[in-house]
Amino acid sequence: MTEQETLYLMALTQVPSLSLTNLHLLIDELGSASAIYENRKDLKQVLPSASKKFLDGMGNFCNFLARAEEELEFCRKGKIECLGINDEAYPERLRGCSDAPVLLYYRGTTNLNSRHIVSMVGTRQITNYGKDLCRSFVQDLKRLCPDAIVVSGLAYGVDVNCHQAALEEGLETVGVLAHGLDQIYPRLHRETAKQMVSQGGLLTELMSGTPIDKRFFVQRNRIVAGISDAVIVVESATKGGSLITADIALSYDRQVWAFPGRIFDSHSSGCNKLIFSNCATLLTGAEDFCLAMGWTDDIQHKKQLSEGIQQELFADFSEEEQIVLKALAKDDSKQINVLSVETNIPVGQLSSLLFSLEMKGAVQMLVGGKYKIRR
Repeated sequence: MTEQETLYLMALTQVPSLSLTNLHLLIDELGSASAIYENRKDLKQVLPSASKKFLDGMGNFCNFLARAEEELEFCRKGKIECLGINDEAYPERLRGCSDAPVLLYYRGTTNLNSRHIVSMVGTRQITNYGKDLCRSFVQDLKRLCPDAIVVSGLAYGVDVNCHQAALEEGLETVGVLAHGLDQIYPRLHRETAKQMVSQGGLLTELMSGTPIDKRFFVQRNRIVAGISDAVIVVESATKGGSLITADIALSYDRQVWAFPGRIFDSHSSGCNKLIFSNCATLLTGAEDFCLAMGWTDDIQHKKQLSEGIQQELFADFSEEEQIVLKALAKDDSKQINVLSVETNIPVGQLSSLLFSLEMKGAVQMLVGGKYKIRR
């Protein structure tokens, strides 16, 4: 993303009465923030629902641009990346969500498009049981899937315990913040946040100087849900931010998991309710989770993959299925249209083959319509 595009995106996020939905519509229609600015006098034609307040705000765009230039300088000094929604480095999983932020501020080292990302959320009033769950799950996750990334919100309780467990185990961990990168809230977690910058990262959609506000904590939950492959609720009462995150995850077609608790334990009542209502899968440990997610598989399958894709490995598959598997083995994942070109198999026929391979447990479909060999 060019510096000019970054500045215009920053400025647009400040324009009064420009909702995220309408900003998405404008970007989809005109292609970029720069194009929105260039067509600012004709936006009523592009967006008939545009309010007078928004159109007047675009008339004062220079004020928002000046603030954006200050923010860009802050990002340069702080080694903060500005990720526009059309950038290659923007989290692909999140990009597919209808209410994804158009601009993210990121300071860290991890790849936000890594293959295995899990979000862990829960109550701020964590119990010893919850702490043990965080620690044991992350320990086993490190053993079973050492490239996994743990995402949470750096809040009290479950969030910070998950981050700290990941840091101790050598897993990368990303904190999604409800404020700008000029501060850390709560302040007690500053040292943890500092470690995360070099072993994961900190991510937000908010500019520096943004005041701490309750609505931003609810708003950031959609990023926690959308950036990952699955959401795990560790401990939760019947109401709270973690259940909001779980609901959002379900709306994004993410898998939701929950650790069960004792039936009279208020700290686990939300988890038990999620499981009872079939909104979450009962979770007992990282082994079942990784196996169900396709992040690990049986030892024999791993051995076969390490030896390479050979004809004898696919004795139970048809000739055409073998062609598809060999094509998938060359990369981590592929879109169906790319597979169609490489295998010379029409998309319609290829869809049937991929479905058959999914049923046989050989192939897994990922977010974004990509496919990979189950590992």
